Amino acid sequence: MPTLLITGANRGIGLALLRTFAAEGWRIHACCRQPDKAKELKALAGDIRLHRVDVTDGLRVAGLARDLADEAIDLLISNAGVYGPRTGFGETDYDDWLKVLAVNTLAPLRFVERFVEHVERSERKLVVNVSSRMGSISQSSGGAYIYRSSKAALNAVTKGLSTDLAARGITVVAVHPGWVQTDMGGAGADIPAETSAAGLRRVIDGLTPQDSGRFLSYDGEEIPW
Repeated sequence: MPTLLITGANRGIGLALLRTFAAEGWRIHACCRQPDKAKELKALAGDIRLHRVDVTDGLRVAGLARDLADEAIDLLISNAGVYGPRTGFGETDYDDWLKVLAVNTLAPLRFVERFVEHVERSERKLVVNVSSRMGSISQSSGGAYIYRSSKAALNAVTKGLSTDLAARGITVVAVHPGWVQTDMGGAGADIPAETSAAGLRRVIDGLTPQDSGRFLSYDGEEIPW
């Protein structure tokens, strides 16, 4: 069976996505900061290995790549993300901005750089970065500068990777999971995590090399950069 490596696997969209792959027998490497507290994740049946990883810790990510040196990773999903302070113009906390960028933008690139060889020797060769429609510059409605900029930067990273990794046969896309009822999205969001995960699975399962460099919503809509 194919192999998945996913970050932010202990709750929300990450956990819902992981469930869909576990149900189909995928081998899964699930990354989160505190696996000992990930009760729902630990209760899942399937070929699941939990890894204690802070995605901003470059040494730990490199160590995981070494630990999995013999693994082929068919699908790498960078899902871990934070919103940061919900401030408006004139209230920006620049130290918090750097922390958000470290998780939402730097970490996904770090994972691709460390695991590119694992992905390249797999059959499916897929990299999926969980972004947000809020990272679309052309659709920006203002405000939320910290979160929006981190996802816009992730989109730029994704587009660049799609070019740089084309010769290796690796498909790289950014996806918008929708406004989801998670800790980040809140109870008043549009859709539950299960609906988002089901849509994202349909998108992921349908990806071809010709899709590399696209920005796709969970419902299949293409989102402008």
